[in-house]
Amino acid sequence: MNESAYDKSKKNCLLCFGNKKVNFFDTAIKIAESFSSQGYYFEKTAFIAFNNSFEIVAALKDGLENHENLVIICPQSMEKTLKDFVTASRGGEFDGLGVLKCAQNFVFVLLSDCVNRLTVSEICGYLNEKYQTEYERAFIRTVGAPNELLDEAIKEGKSICPELEFNVKANFGDCRTEIVYDSSVSKSAFDRAYRAVVKRLQDYIYALEDISLAERLYHLLKLRRMKIAVAESFTGGGISAELVKISGVSEVYFEGLNTYSNPSKIQRLGVDEFVLNTYGAVSRETAAQMAQGLIASGNCDVSVATTGIAGPKTDNSKKPVGLAYIAVGSREGADVYEFNFSGSREEITKTAINYALYAVFKKIK
Repeated sequence: MNESAYDKSKKNCLLCFGNKKVNFFDTAIKIAESFSSQGYYFEKTAFIAFNNSFEIVAALKDGLENHENLVIICPQSMEKTLKDFVTASRGGEFDGLGVLKCAQNFVFVLLSDCVNRLTVSEICGYLNEKYQTEYERAFIRTVGAPNELLDEAIKEGKSICPELEFNVKANFGDCRTEIVYDSSVSKSAFDRAYRAVVKRLQDYIYALEDISLAERLYHLLKLRRMKIAVAESFTGGGISAELVKISGVSEVYFEGLNTYSNPSKIQRLGVDEFVLNTYGAVSRETAAQMAQGLIASGNCDVSVATTGIAGPKTDNSKKPVGLAYIAVGSREGADVYEFNFSGSREEITKTAINYALYAVFKKIK
């Protein structure tokens, strides 16, 4: 059976069994995302309490009778009971990995509370063999792309090549767009669609591969033979933390300062007290002097500085929560960007971290 004869979303069911007082939703979401990245989607996903026998039986019957492929996620304590019900209904036996193949169904069992013998990739391998298909993937990584623009780009891509599936995951302004397609899709059709999407998003792209923003910046700094220094106020060291996750970053990373207070900004970065008193710590002028203070040390080629109000309340200046200034410094001076972020304190600071890394990337690319 080829892809044209197989509706890859309406034949698959995901059943998650567990204690609803304990969060087992995140595990199921991650597993579903892993399936989608390999071309398989679920028409139905259900969460069933481990102590509700009526719901358990009804969910299993529906999964077996109305879907070609059933994926079960459960704690090890339920494994035998669920497998016994499936084999009694369909016959056959599960193999050592947790796979049952019969005329009506493929059934796969994954355990939620211990290491699995079976992986999502292996399950997708069974399905690829069953439907005689394989899937390819491509990526576009962006920062700050408006949702409307992203929707338009995807719509245009699908209009050129309807077989493409787009899995979009946004993380504090950093968006990972994964494109999944059947290997039977012609290369020319994919290339035309991919180019159209890239063209739409070109002002926000930092990578056309599955790589983090910090890693991409690290590789670019290394290529340019540049060193970076960081001064942070409201982001509290988050930019530096992202950079130092990367092995080998010492080649490009000179220092990171968490200059949270005004005296720290004055003493460590040479920010003018007059500027702080006149414009405030959260201002375009202060951000610029923070970035220039790093450059003045002579030990870095590019700098980035952040100052803002993360909330939940504003400071004595009465400037709005979410107001932020990000400055990127070089020997030629500092470029300052103003943003008005929204969300919780964590959302505001993490979004600012990503925007700051991207601002440096754009400056030196």
